[in-house]
Amino acid sequence: MHTKKTVALLVSAFLLASTSHSMAQGRSDERGAQGRMNPAQVEQMTQGWPESSRKAIEFMTDTYGPPAAVTADSAIWGETGPWKRTVVYRNEVQHDFPMPHPDVLQQWVDFEAPLDKYDELAQFDGSVVVERTTGEASARCDKEAANFLALNLAHDVAMDGRSVEEARMEYGRQIKAMKANQPAPLTERLTFDMNNTKDPGEALPGM
Repeated sequence: MHTKKTVALLVSAFLLASTSHSMAQGRSDERGAQGRMNPAQVEQMTQGWPESSRKAIEFMTDTYGPPAAVTADSAIWGETGPWKRTVVYRNEVQHDFPMPHPDVLQQWVDFEAPLDKYDELAQFDGSVVVERTTGEASARCDKEAANFLALNLAHDVAMDGRSVEEARMEYGRQIKAMKANQPAPLTERLTFDMNNTKDPGEALPGM
């Protein structure tokens, strides 16, 4: 499982890649416009990755363009669409809610939740992570649609009084509808918008 430290290192790699591009714009064989990786190079670097990871990279590339950086075990995008950043991992994490699938696609948004709701959010979905200091939440699944769904329902639990059990049941209903090509609006986009969600906390007396 990827820790917060691992994710921080991945994001640092993304920033380093972006900086390197600005310092070496002539390397068109490796990078395209706006600091994005060359799709052919991405394909070469991710050969041998699991199918779920490759499908997630293909979706992200088709929807938002190629990643900004690719490491030995991750592909990284900066701000795209509603997402602050996105990481596709080479290593799959098994997740059995609401049905067995691999978690490979992690995406972040601004998010704030009352402190007394953190336990409920963890009970709702173990692949939703809320970080108080940064004012962010991420969802990790195998599809963007499932990440939309998880974060929309997490917002309902945090802010709108939906119970954990109600959220979990609704998650299952929406996934079934999506797979059957029936209306599943919570899988199509984020239904909330948050800003200025960082919480630096308070210094202890005398510190």
